[in-house]
Amino acid sequence: MIEYPQIDRYALLKSPIHSFDPRAKIISFLFLIFSVVLLSDLKVTLVGLAASIFLLILSKLPFSFIFQYLKWVFLFILPFIIIMPFSVKGVEIFNFYGARLTQEGLMYGFLISLRAISAVIIIFPMLATTRFEEILKALYKLKVPNVLIQILMFSYRYIFTFIKEFQTTLRAMQSRGFKMRTDLYTLKILGKAMGTLFIKGYEKSERVYQAMQSRGYTGSSKMLVEFKMRFKDYVLAICIIGFAFFLHIVSFG
Repeated sequence: MIEYPQIDRYALLKSPIHSFDPRAKIISFLFLIFSVVLLSDLKVTLVGLAASIFLLILSKLPFSFIFQYLKWVFLFILPFIIIMPFSVKGVEIFNFYGARLTQEGLMYGFLISLRAISAVIIIFPMLATTRFEEILKALYKLKVPNVLIQILMFSYRYIFTFIKEFQTTLRAMQSRGFKMRTDLYTLKILGKAMGTLFIKGYEKSERVYQAMQSRGYTGSSKMLVEFKMRFKDYVLAICIIGFAFFLHIVSFG
């Protein structure tokens, strides 16, 4: 059974990050993310990782919720940890049947891994502490193209419907004796099922669009959320952006 990825499941908690103005939060956290992923010094990257964990603790998000999604990041970066030590030239640590493991490769593999983990950890306080409609409103205020905002809104709204339809189709197939195997027959059946789902999705989108038009939809959403920057929002934003620049000053220094 597929679990629904509720982005704003913990958006109503109380913390300094939750009360942070969404516009300033997005801008300052993006600065920090780009700063971390562009670091080239391993020690400074560890400082960036510590800062990302500190922001996570400050946001009061449950660690169980974070690890639920962070485990997929570990699977993604694992090949870098394995391949880089044997593919980057440098001081040889040991040689295994011609495969040379180098100190530089090992350090570079850890550097990539730490940057990826730090960036993903920062994303959670940025997104999971704000309701999704507030994120969309903040993007609109930051002059993000309306078309992109509409795509995000409808994708988030109807991805759950698509997953539910897929689960219903899969149960119907299994009740008729279908079993998941690694053969061509299974791929054909799944391909036909996905084709049926896309047709249903297209028909449903037409019905939804007509229903929205009948209710006055003009291509832009009306949101009642209003933002107001406070002094502490300015201070927190300046601290985060300043720290992002500080990491690179230390790295190049």
